Amino acid sequence: MGGVIDLRLLRDDPDRVRASQRARGDDPALVDALLAADEARRSSVTSADELRRQQKEASQAVKGASAEDRPAVLERAKALAGEVKAAEVVQADADAALREAHLAIPNVVLDGVPEGGEQDFEVRAHVGEVPTYDFEVKDHVDLGTALGAIDTERGAKVSGSRFAFLTGWGALMELALVNLAIGQAVEAGFNPVIAPALVRPEAMEGTGFLGAHAAEVYKLQDDDLYLVGTSEVPLAAYHSGEVLDDLPYRYAGFSSCFRREAGSHGKDTRGIIRVHQFDKVEMFSYVDPVDAEAEHKRLLAHEVAFLTALELPFRVIEVAAGDLGTSAARKYDCEAWLPSQQRWLELTSTSNCTDFQARRLGVRTRGEHGLSPVATLNGTLCAVGRTIAVLLEVHQRADGSVHVPEALRPWLAGRKELLPL
Repeated sequence: MGGVIDLRLLRDDPDRVRASQRARGDDPALVDALLAADEARRSSVTSADELRRQQKEASQAVKGASAEDRPAVLERAKALAGEVKAAEVVQADADAALREAHLAIPNVVLDGVPEGGEQDFEVRAHVGEVPTYDFEVKDHVDLGTALGAIDTERGAKVSGSRFAFLTGWGALMELALVNLAIGQAVEAGFNPVIAPALVRPEAMEGTGFLGAHAAEVYKLQDDDLYLVGTSEVPLAAYHSGEVLDDLPYRYAGFSSCFRREAGSHGKDTRGIIRVHQFDKVEMFSYVDPVDAEAEHKRLLAHEVAFLTALELPFRVIEVAAGDLGTSAARKYDCEAWLPSQQRWLELTSTSNCTDFQARRLGVRTRGEHGLSPVATLNGTLCAVGRTIAVLLEVHQRADGSVHVPEALRPWLAGRKELLPL
């Protein structure tokens, strides 16, 4: 489920859509199935319209028919009424088949996106030096426990696995990160929003989170509501069914986020890297489709500036087509160095969803050819839990203390370092 591609693009350039499917590792035959469904639906509309026209003519003819011709003309009108009903059933079936075939095709990837799967990303930039330590590094759980900042044991006692309490400096660090992120976003012209964490099915479906990611989503059966995994969902649905003038619209949403995180992810089951509940500041833009590529670079630049302010070493990768979500046409991730595991860990990502989500959510703008869908883009500015984990590990010192980046000090009582209890 999710947004939908432009059927005009499909009709005019089916090869481009087939190439996108191949780049994603998806079945290009779905393109032919959609073309056939589109043709069947258009032909069912034409034939239903023609029968309605004939029925109207026959009804008019009844009024002017002589007594002698009247029974035959009535019979013809009655027969046509039955044919119209049958044609409308065919059209409704064709509509449903088209919708199903339409939803089966993810967004068309943009030129230059690397082909392949999860391991086929391309590195676009490196920022900062990977640190070396002349002592045995600790992971964020040991550091956070010693600082009185993270309590995973009581998190598990109260809520089960993959939950944690942030306490003391941990709680203050969350608030410091959120303030820094929102402050940066507001300065850059984003409108701050505290978004609902519960949404209706249409919002979840329209943004593409009920397809491949459905297993990760928490649903409240009794209320027919979903817990969001990102405030991208309520922000994308915020303007659903509206016509937006004076683009662009830019928002920075803060919300709690919830994910099932089904299955084990090795060492990530420990600590606060992969948890069921976390908080996040998410940028979301509605722009004219011609400006979408430039806006995407802008969102990435904001993420780079934020991580740089935290004095973290990180790299920027472009995600390969097969690892893109349903809605994304291009995506960049910023991955920070995680010393305890000697690997890169995704901290932020930004996606250009072109007009894919907006088409489904009915978010349009006025252009020279009338109303048309806008483009939507999203970008994480700060996924708080992961960022705290990386900050503690990168900035640790031999004595268990942790250096506080200058950008965070105003919210941490001016502290230059955090000391173990």
